Amino acid sequence: MDAERRQRNRLARLSLTGLSIGDAFGQQFFSQPELLATRELPPYPWTITDDTVMGVSVVETLELHERIVPDVLAEKFATRYHEYPWRGYGGTAHGILRRIYEGVAWEVAAAEVFDGQGSMGNGGAMRAGPIGAYFVGNLDACVENARLSAAVTHAHPDGQAGAIAVAVAASTAADEEARSAPRSIIEAAEAHLPDGPTRCGIQEALETPLEFDVRTVARKLGNGGRVISSDTVPFCLWAAAKCLHSFEEAMWTTVSAMGDRDTTCAIVGSIVAVALGWDGVPSLWLDHREPLNC
Repeated sequence: MDAERRQRNRLARLSLTGLSIGDAFGQQFFSQPELLATRELPPYPWTITDDTVMGVSVVETLELHERIVPDVLAEKFATRYHEYPWRGYGGTAHGILRRIYEGVAWEVAAAEVFDGQGSMGNGGAMRAGPIGAYFVGNLDACVENARLSAAVTHAHPDGQAGAIAVAVAASTAADEEARSAPRSIIEAAEAHLPDGPTRCGIQEALETPLEFDVRTVARKLGNGGRVISSDTVPFCLWAAAKCLHSFEEAMWTTVSAMGDRDTTCAIVGSIVAVALGWDGVPSLWLDHREPLNC
């Protein structure tokens, strides 16, 4: 394996680490929201959800094939779903992944839901950060591979737009200049999206000062409570830009908006980790996350 490929794999794993810590951290606040008041870390173990399980499949596919191969990714998603169906999958995901595991083509299973419109949920976005990290320096490949990764379960264009936005933001965050101009990650994402609700929300995020209180912003942009891309991704990009200097601050800021807190923290973690590098990921938090045996 050449040095460039090893580096891309390492960056994807870095983003996955941020994603998985964020996922597991945010998940704890469904049962322990009172810890927000003191910013006390939840006790070990922090359990992961489907966000991380699917993220692992994305990274494995990239490591094996150097690109997203939808057929391969769909098989990995379905196999892991069958092994760990209790990991917090949403109702729509249960149906799609069960159908794929039973032998239905992913193109068919993904297109059947919501009266044939496909899902515009936030599931494609939650696992897309490592794709952006893998394709640093090649935004065209980043966009196309993010779209393909989402299409396996999200046939609706706006569900795919969320994945593209997160991947582009993560890829842009790898540039050292992003830390001095953090809004650039939002600008890059907006510039690479098709028209639709998620792009409109990201345009609103661009107009929202990073100094604003997070709860005020969540009321404006959403906090993932509706579990769709347009209600999740704009807020996540804003939160990542606001806290691109600190992984811990990014997590506490994001989770304080509540909503779909495992997914919002997973998305923000996948972006901020790429900006900070391995030294910026707190080892104590990583030790609190359960081992990735999935």
